[in-house]
Amino acid sequence: MSEAAAQFNIHEAKTNLSRIIDRVEHGEEITISRAGTPVAKVIPFKREIKRTGRGTLKDSLVATDDWDSPEVNEAIASDFGMMP
Repeated sequence: MSEAAAQFNIHEAKTNLSRIIDRVEHGEEITISRAGTPVAKVIPFKREIKRTGRGTLKDSLVATDDWDSPEVNEAIASDFGMMP
């Protein structure tokens, strides 16, 4: 099928679902029709967050020198109801 003919009837769509999904994954929109009348469109899912690697929070977080002191750990444990 050419790009202009990105339309399948229901039977073709059932038979070619894997191919349709592959085309959609590559950005194409596919229309599914019943008796020549469009009834559904399969479109690519747009991802909200694109993280390309590690270090996305670099320079965003600051750890003080006492970040792992007993006092800080006790305060955190208390905040979460973990103190006896």
